[in-house]
Amino acid sequence: MDFDLPESAIAVRDGVRAIAGRYDQAYWDRCDADKRWPEEVWRDLVEGGWTALAIPEEYGGGGQGLLELAVALESLAAGGAGGAASFLYLLTPAFGGLTIARHGTEEQRAEFLPRIAAGELDTCFAITEPDAGSNAVNIATRAVRDGDHFVVHGQKIWISGVERADFMVLVTRTIPAAEARPRVSGFTVLLVDVKEAVADGTLTYRPIPKLGTNTVASSMVFLDGVRVPADRVLGEVDQGFAVLWDILNPERILAAAGGVGSGEMVLEVACAYARERAPFGRPIGANQAVAFPLARIKAQLELARLMTYKAAWLWDRQRPCGAEANIAKLTAAEAAWQAADRAFQTHGGMAYSLEYPVARFFRDARIAKNIPVAEELVLAHIAQHELGLPKSY
Repeated sequence: MDFDLPESAIAVRDGVRAIAGRYDQAYWDRCDADKRWPEEVWRDLVEGGWTALAIPEEYGGGGQGLLELAVALESLAAGGAGGAASFLYLLTPAFGGLTIARHGTEEQRAEFLPRIAAGELDTCFAITEPDAGSNAVNIATRAVRDGDHFVVHGQKIWISGVERADFMVLVTRTIPAAEARPRVSGFTVLLVDVKEAVADGTLTYRPIPKLGTNTVASSMVFLDGVRVPADRVLGEVDQGFAVLWDILNPERILAAAGGVGSGEMVLEVACAYARERAPFGRPIGANQAVAFPLARIKAQLELARLMTYKAAWLWDRQRPCGAEANIAKLTAAEAAWQAADRAFQTHGGMAYSLEYPVARFFRDARIAKNIPVAEELVLAHIAQHELGLPKSY
C-alpha cells in the first residue's frame, strides 16, 4: 500500500500552485463581485496544459487520469481560488474531456478532444430539471428520433456555464420514465451544439440570481425543438445510464477535491489571522477555544483528501467507486463548510466586512453541502448500499 502521490500528480500540484500564486484574494473578490469568469486564470491553465491532463496524448492532452485532475483542482482551490476553482475543472475538463475520452466514438474523440485540449472548445453539463433534481430517473426532457437527428424538448435548471459553452452534454429520455423497464433504461446522452441552437432559437437560457460562486452563471435552460445529429450520441441510445454514472462519480470526486483545497485555503487564512490578532496582548490563536476547532478541521481535511484520492484512483482503474465518491464528497463538503464557519468566527466582527474575503468563503462553502448531490441522499445511499439498511426514499 503506497500513499505517495505519483510523480505526475506532484508535478501537477506544483505547476497549478505556481499559477494560483499569481492571483491574490482581491482578484477572486473582483471576479465574484463582477460575476465574471476568471479568464486570465483559465488562459494560464490552458496554456500550461493543466486543463487537458486527462485527455489522451494522441489528442493533445497529458494522458493522465482523474487523480491528476483532482490534484489540479485541489491545488488551484488551495492556492487562492477557493470555491471558484471547481467550475474551471468540472465544466470542460471533466464534463467534456473525461466523458468524451471514455465514451465517445473515434470520430467524436477526433472532433472534440484536440479542441478541448487547446482551449478552443468549452462544454457544460445538463441533467437537473425543476421536477427531477437528485432523482435523475424521473427526468422528462425528451429526445425523439427524426431521421438522422434527434429532436429535443424539455427544461433544465441550475445549468452552470451554458453562457460560455460551445457544446452541452445533455441527458435526455428516449423512453419516458413511466414506460422504461427497468427504470434506468431509456436514457440517451447527447452532445448539443449550444451556439447553433441559440442562434436558431431552439435553446434559450435565463441566469438564476444566486448567493455565491458568481464567477460562473447558473441558468434555467429551455429546449424547444433542438435538433441533434444522431452521430452525436455519447454511448448507446437508450443505454445512457452507464455514461451518466461515469459523469456523476467524477463530478462528486472533483467536488470533493475542490472542498479539500478550499478548506485548506480558508484554514490558512483563519490561522494567519489567529496568529496576528492580539487584542489582549497575545495572539487569539493561543487560546484553545480558537485553536482546537481549527486543529479539528485540519484532521477532517486530511481524512477527506485520502478518500478523494482513493476514489479517483479507483475510477482511473475502471473499478467501482460509487461509495468512495459519495463519502469523499460528503466529508470534504462538511470539512470545507466547517473551515468557512470557523474562519468567520475567528475573524469576529471583521468577518462581516467585505474588506476581508471571509464572506465569500462562507457563501461558496455552504452550497457544497447540497451539490452535486445533497448530503442527505449521500447518507441514504451509504445506509442502503454499504450498511444493508432498508431503502428510505
